[in-house]
Amino acid sequence: MFLKDTEIKIIQSDITELKVDAIVNPANNELIMGGGLAGVIKRKGGKLIEEEAIKKGPIKIGEAIYTSAGELPSKYVIHTATMGVDFKTDEKKIRDSCRNALKVAESLKVNSVAFPALGCGVGKFPYEAAAKIMSQEVFKHLHETKSKLKEIIFVLYDNEVFDTFNRTVFSYLEYISKKISFGPFLTVDAIIEVNGGIVLIQRKNPPFGWALPGGFVDYGESLESAVIREAKEETGLEIFDLVQFRTYSEPDRDPRFHTVSCVFIAKAKGKPKPATDAKDSVIFSLEEIKDLEFAFDHRRILADYLESKRKKE
Repeated sequence: MFLKDTEIKIIQSDITELKVDAIVNPANNELIMGGGLAGVIKRKGGKLIEEEAIKKGPIKIGEAIYTSAGELPSKYVIHTATMGVDFKTDEKKIRDSCRNALKVAESLKVNSVAFPALGCGVGKFPYEAAAKIMSQEVFKHLHETKSKLKEIIFVLYDNEVFDTFNRTVFSYLEYISKKISFGPFLTVDAIIEVNGGIVLIQRKNPPFGWALPGGFVDYGESLESAVIREAKEETGLEIFDLVQFRTYSEPDRDPRFHTVSCVFIAKAKGKPKPATDAKDSVIFSLEEIKDLEFAFDHRRILADYLESKRKKE
């Protein structure tokens, strides 16, 4: 399957025999290549690999470095510390190791990288859990970066591990992709109080009508940062004294697609000026609000807001 421009593959093979740009070695943080896959890599690729690795170590658990691949058909070996010399691993160690191995692969500008089942050999971590953790990190990496990788290959030697990864990885990645593709999408809206009135924008894009200033939360952005940004973009106002009001999630609240909005009450000073998605931006008295044509479910939101104000009086 493809995620963006990167093909994800799952094969049953000996990772040390693959003609790829880089293979990943689940190492200990001392980078001593004793048993497990590390031992096989040293035996087939030569002691030079271990000598290069040790010169760059020790590293923190979860970190990754690279060396040449010696006599192996690959160009590089990416050593990522899934455990210490106590041979113990866990979810965080595997997650960090996978993430940092991908970062090293990007820094090398390679086209292909092959992963074994991190933590499942000497570390004896459950196969299915490792498959899901690695799938999550691969998805996150490709979602957040402009990756140059053309192939990410999961290479499993053992029948049981291969069957588990083959059953888990693709179905899990497809599940995540569909969840993100079809929503629900997270939005924020602001009830901005200015001089006893409420700031509303007149939308210049469909759905048309009057609306609370707001919009979509960007990836990696907090709700608070998003509502401050959207208010500034659509009204020119700097909002303050933010308080979360309520969350609205009815599937039909937005005629475009399913959105979930976290609504904030905030204060501002000055006169609003329309921008971006706003055709106009006006301070309305609480009485004037009743006669407006609203987009989305913003009439209901404001009715709830007015009711909450009455209860406090």
